[in-house]
Amino acid sequence: MSGTLSHLDALESEAVHIFREVAGEFERPVILFSGGKDSIVMLHLALKAFTPA
Repeated sequence: MSGTLSHLDALESEAVHIFREVAGEFERPVILFSGGKDSIVMLHLALKAFTPA
């Protein structure tokens, strides 16, 4: 790879940016978790956005 992000890496990076942006705008942001596939992806993105904080 020539230093550019793959399509999925770019989408993940944008999602992490959105997580951080939204968390910064609200005093107590919440993520609802049902245990389904979508929730697992959201959990993964939240961990990437806020680990180790």
